[in-house]
Amino acid sequence: MPRSITARRALSLALGTLLTLSPAVVPLASADRIRDIATIQGIRDNAVIGYGLVVGLDGSGDQTTQTPFTTQTLNNMLSELGITVPSGTNMQLRNVAAVMVTANVPPFASPGQQIDVTVSSVGTAKNLRGGTLLMTPLKGADGQVYALAQGNVVIGGAGAESGGSSVTINQLSSGRIPAGATIERSVALDMSRNGIVSLDLKRADFNTAAATMTAINRYFKRPIATAMDARNIQLIAPMDPAERVGFLAQVQNVQVNEAAPPAKVTINARTGSVIMNSDVKLRRAAVAHGNLSITIDRQDDVSQPGPLSNGETRTTPRANISVQSESGALQVIPASTDLVDVVNSLNSLGASTQDLISILEALKAAGSLQADLEII
Repeated sequence: MPRSITARRALSLALGTLLTLSPAVVPLASADRIRDIATIQGIRDNAVIGYGLVVGLDGSGDQTTQTPFTTQTLNNMLSELGITVPSGTNMQLRNVAAVMVTANVPPFASPGQQIDVTVSSVGTAKNLRGGTLLMTPLKGADGQVYALAQGNVVIGGAGAESGGSSVTINQLSSGRIPAGATIERSVALDMSRNGIVSLDLKRADFNTAAATMTAINRYFKRPIATAMDARNIQLIAPMDPAERVGFLAQVQNVQVNEAAPPAKVTINARTGSVIMNSDVKLRRAAVAHGNLSITIDRQDDVSQPGPLSNGETRTTPRANISVQSESGALQVIPASTDLVDVVNSLNSLGASTQDLISILEALKAAGSLQADLEII
């Protein structure tokens, strides 16, 4: 082969490699608003939690012998209301249940605003239908009370029991109270530090971060955005709060071409679900797949004693074990760059979902599956 042709072919391969690695040819998805792909640092929900009592149940409350804390809580609550229960009193609280109350305080929530709460049984109560949650303080991670919850519990399930048989639809020991809590204290937010506002991308990606920075600077026609890493982008925001609100509203509506996500295959090992995105590729490979089935059969043989031997008739178990292996012919999987071709190639193996998971793991180990394999 002439040296000129060899050098030309080597140069073509080198150029092809550079084009493959160049960020200019990274495929981009359709344009999205910044508010859909990023969040403003410091603006988030805050979880609150509380412990309380649900009363008014139809005999489906806690069993006091197994949940003594329910009785203790009720005694403390009655004492605060000026009612003294004599010591040693055996209260049968079939209509009372101890519950945990949880909620999320949204950002910028102010006192007087109402939020939804979730009520869940922590004792032996099986059904909270028809119950009423007594006033329960909801505390944050700092131990401060941020909301007060009270109201009628709404249960989305249904159940019936008769003659030892029962039927239950959905969950009966947990429910919600729409607008069941009132905000008593606002949560301080610090979204601007020295005039700098930070954006956090929901999916870390250097291409998306660079595209977001470029789109913001192009929209405002001045360099106000700086990409710090693959997730964080810092903005120079106005110092005046009113101007900052309008500024962030404009930033959230800027259109950005988000980079396409990396090729990934997600496998749910519990349900056997296999999900692939459109960038999954297969290299040419050969796969041999066979099934091994083991059958164990038990038979009872009767052993009769001889005549006049004074013996006893006995039963002797006998097990028959057979192993059957189905031959798996070596099949060639062609190289595929389109998701439809990948699916058709894998379906041609005729494997079950569980077997397909093993095949995908083997293809990934062999370097044929060009995608990240995630098992959840």
